[in-house]
Amino acid sequence: MIRSMTGFGTGRAYFGTDELVVEIRSVNGRYCEVRVRMPREFSALEPALVRQVKERIVRGHVDVVVRRIAAPGSAVEPRVDAALADRIVEELRSLQSRLGLPGELTIADLLGVEGIVRLEEPDTDLDEAGRALEAATAEALDRLVEMREREGRNLRDDIARRLERLAELRAEVERIAPEAIQARQERTRARVEEILEGREVDPQRMAQELAILAERMDVSEELTRLASHLEQGRRLLQADEPAGRRLDFLVQEMNREANTLGAKASWLESAELVVEMKAEIDRIREQVQNVE
Repeated sequence: MIRSMTGFGTGRAYFGTDELVVEIRSVNGRYCEVRVRMPREFSALEPALVRQVKERIVRGHVDVVVRRIAAPGSAVEPRVDAALADRIVEELRSLQSRLGLPGELTIADLLGVEGIVRLEEPDTDLDEAGRALEAATAEALDRLVEMREREGRNLRDDIARRLERLAELRAEVERIAPEAIQARQERTRARVEEILEGREVDPQRMAQELAILAERMDVSEELTRLASHLEQGRRLLQADEPAGRRLDFLVQEMNREANTLGAKASWLESAELVVEMKAEIDRIREQVQNVE
């Protein structure tokens, strides 16, 4: 199936009281390159996420953004160092006794001591988070692939139309080629006779030269190869597996045949057809750059 390399998808899943949001964007790229941005507490889960993406995506630059949305009040947890509090109280009472100071210690006195109460991020259950991340990524990939397939259908239809136009142009060159070669031979014969001004022409030499001219102008091999490329292109558009790289190579081969046609078939009608042919090939090349 022809798929575009451009797309976007998002997925969500929950673990504990928190929500994970995964956003995946992809653009054109020769290979599959995955870049991930995620909270540092999930860094151990990145390799599995990259493998999951590459199981679904063959080509393209892929950006994955993972966000953790904590439930209200769950972003941090208070930690009380009771052992430190005990030592502080013991030391303060000892100091109070030694100096003979009045008063009682209160909780407010302890809260002002650095280190007794700390706010820390809660511990993350990586097993539970990994399952949530896998689910959210799967949902995002489904939506991404759906978008790539939808755009791929448009690419396929456009490329198919241009392949058919190329087939029409090729058929027209094939139709007029024999007449053009014969006309060129006749003009050459007439020109030679004009130059010789009535002197006898060696028929064998003339036939040999005209045969060489016809061989130089013969484009049957190029037309045959071009027909084969067009048929391969049609099959690739209907293939189930990604075809972007093979289509890219095929377009290069089509362009090579068109260039050779242009060099061999310099007669006016053919030259105009080859110019249009090359224009269509360039348009196909532009579209193929976005095919997975």
